[in-house]
Amino acid sequence: MFKLFRSWAVALLLIMSLSGCGYNTLQSQDEAANAAWSEVLNQYQRRADLVPNLVNTVKGYANHEQKVLTDVTNARAKVGSMNMTSTDATDENKMKQFSQAQGELSNSLSRLLVVSENYPDLKADKNFKELQAQLEGTENRIALARNRYIKNVQEYNTTLRSFPNNLTAKVFGMHIRPNFVPENEAAVKQAPQVQF
Repeated sequence: MFKLFRSWAVALLLIMSLSGCGYNTLQSQDEAANAAWSEVLNQYQRRADLVPNLVNTVKGYANHEQKVLTDVTNARAKVGSMNMTSTDATDENKMKQFSQAQGELSNSLSRLLVVSENYPDLKADKNFKELQAQLEGTENRIALARNRYIKNVQEYNTTLRSFPNNLTAKVFGMHIRPNFVPENEAAVKQAPQVQF
C-alpha cells in the first residue's frame, strides 16, 4: 500500500512540477512571435508589390533619373529574393541581412520620392498621388507590424530567461530570438544637429 501511495505521490509531484515549467507559455509566446513575424513579412510584401507601379509611373516623367529608378528596382529585387520564414527570424545573421535589404529599399524609395519633387507634373499625377499615399500607409503598417513583433519577441525572451522557464528552454533546445535593429544604427546614435 505504501509503495502504491509513493508511486502516486511521485507521479503527482511530476505533474505539478511540469505545470510550472513554462513549456506551454513558451510555446504560445513563440507562436505569437511567429504570427507577428508573418504580419511583418505581409506588410513588406505589400510595399514590394507597390514598387513596380510607382517606378513605372515615375519613369514616364523622369526618364533621365535612370540611376534612381535602377536603384529602386535592384533593391526591390534583392528584397524579393530573400525568403525569410519564421524559423529564419530566429537566426541573428539572417535577420541582419533581411533588415539591411529592407533598409536599402527604404533608402532608394526615399530618393525616388525626392526626385519626384523636381517634377510638378508628376506630383500632380493622380496615379502617383495614389501610389504615394499607399506607400506612406504601408510604411506606417510596417512600423506597427515591426513594433508588434518586437513586443512579442521581448515577451518570449523574457519568459525564456526567467527561472524555471530557462531550465525548460535548455531541455527543449529553445533559444533567445533576435530582434530588429535599426538599419543604420550609427546614424541613429548621433544626435541631430539643429542650425538656425
